[in-house]
Amino acid sequence: MASVSTGASAAGVGARLLRGPGRLAAAGRRAAALGALAALWEVLPRLEVVDPTFLTPLSQVLAAWWELLLSGELLDHAQASLVRSLAGFALAIVAAIPLGLLIGWYRPLADLLNPVLELFRNTAALALLPVFVLILGLGETSKISIILYACAWPILLNTIAGVKSVDPLLIKSARSMGLRPIRLFQKVILPAAVPMIFTGVRLAGAYSILVLVAAEMVGAKAGLGYLINYAQFNFRVPDMYAGILTISVLGLLFNQLLVRLERRFSTWRTS
Repeated sequence: MASVSTGASAAGVGARLLRGPGRLAAAGRRAAALGALAALWEVLPRLEVVDPTFLTPLSQVLAAWWELLLSGELLDHAQASLVRSLAGFALAIVAAIPLGLLIGWYRPLADLLNPVLELFRNTAALALLPVFVLILGLGETSKISIILYACAWPILLNTIAGVKSVDPLLIKSARSMGLRPIRLFQKVILPAAVPMIFTGVRLAGAYSILVLVAAEMVGAKAGLGYLINYAQFNFRVPDMYAGILTISVLGLLFNQLLVRLERRFSTWRTS
């Protein structure tokens, strides 16, 4: 038994060693692509292939970003954006996952709500932004609500799909072993639906950033969307690109965090 365990351990170490160079090569390719993009951004405006008035060289954008950071302005805007984005995103998770589980599991509820879901899922969140502003005002409530609305749909629809895609044979086997409905849900339905739920959560994470920018362009006094909009109106082009870069990096980091969480909660799939 010990020799089998030792062999498996050695195989695992060997596999990790083999994956190492592959990961380094992949990281190198990504770095090269980003480096090429940065070089083009720097060179094209300086050679006046594109008008430097509207596309500032990357070095000037980075200098503007550093000045915004030192002044504290960037941190204030980033903090305001993150609070709104995370609040809407968290509320969407809390509301959409339980509702999706119920709709996916109980067919009568799905039949009742499907027409409403079909109607609203095809309505773009940004098209409803004026409605949210009219009803909830220009304050934080309307901004967080529109982010909640945009994030809720991918989570809800993927949760429903996740529950419906559970293998019926698996459910039948669990029932034949005397598993009660609540335990069946905890031990079979929910774990099997987790990958689809996380797909929805990752999509929602991207939506929380996309909708945030638009929401902050209407009546906000702080936030990265406000910074981008304000810089554009005042022709502070480097500041505008600095805001865009910041929100892109935040979105990338947020997505990487969600990918790690997905791997952590889905380890059973590969083990």
